[in-house]
Amino acid sequence: MIRSLKSQQNKLSIASEQLEILEHSLRNNNILIPFQQKLDECGLYPLKPSSINTFQINIGKMCNQVCKHCHVDAGPDRKEIMSKEIMILCLKVLEQNPVLETVDLTGGAPEMNPNFRWFVQEIKKLNRHILVRCNLTIILANSKYADLPIFYKENKIEIVSSLPFYTKDRTDRQRGQGVFQDSIQALQMLNEVGYGQTGADLILNLVYNPAGAFLPSSQKILEKEYKQELLEHYGISFNSLFTITNLPISRFLDYLLQTGNYENYLEKLITAYNPTAASNVMCRNTISVGWDGYLYDCDFNQMLELKVAIPQKHISLFSLSQLTNRSIIIGQHCYGCTAGAGSSCGGTLI
Repeated sequence: MIRSLKSQQNKLSIASEQLEILEHSLRNNNILIPFQQKLDECGLYPLKPSSINTFQINIGKMCNQVCKHCHVDAGPDRKEIMSKEIMILCLKVLEQNPVLETVDLTGGAPEMNPNFRWFVQEIKKLNRHILVRCNLTIILANSKYADLPIFYKENKIEIVSSLPFYTKDRTDRQRGQGVFQDSIQALQMLNEVGYGQTGADLILNLVYNPAGAFLPSSQKILEKEYKQELLEHYGISFNSLFTITNLPISRFLDYLLQTGNYENYLEKLITAYNPTAASNVMCRNTISVGWDGYLYDCDFNQMLELKVAIPQKHISLFSLSQLTNRSIIIGQHCYGCTAGAGSSCGGTLI
């Protein structure tokens, strides 16, 4: 784990140096408008929570895939895994705070945490709605995961799964060779147990991330295309498609820097800033918990190690009243959530 953490720190240091140079250029050209200024112009600064009802928990950065756009920088070499002790603290918080109605489990591949199933079942006892961000291929990665569709069904879990596109070439380019075929097979397995069927209460949602340095197309139009293509060619049905803008952090930031697209991409985000989207950003109703129990305004701030701006920053000292009254930490990356129709873990905001 020490080697992995040092590697991540070195990458952050190199990226920071590059960003400093590029952002200096953008400021000189009057392109880099501070995000705080944009919020101030529409009366949203300081950004405050509206109502906290979602508890997003990253239970580990280990993953069986290495996706090019991954803001978590997840992969098989990541050793950061939430312990059972931290999970127990999360359960205590949920028990004491019934307003946290939705629990959003993410990773990495959350299923790779050895206590994943136990944790899901304990959350279910507290009568919470549970989302699991499943990368689909984990179902076929090993025989011990093959019964996940049944496990999800038994616990009435809402599945949110990434599928970059409805064709093989675009999906495999973004997520790795063979990913599309495995994803299709996993979706068919989920359909077989009742997920994504009309009138059923087993929800299956898909996620689209652009493959390059551009904003996603219309969520409504893309959803229609996905449903038509997946049903016609593979007999697959699902409930909704979420389009999510790639934020200029972590592995996607590496891509932008390596390809010389950072300045143009950030300019696109700033130009497309939408104050209506800004008023609906997910950090206003979500608390994000890291694998080690530290608290963040959102999953993106978590990857940037920007902890919440209150004294009690750890799950062991959880204070809903302080979190409700805090100021949300913002940065230039926040333009990604407020560009165009907006972007969140649940898709567009408008």
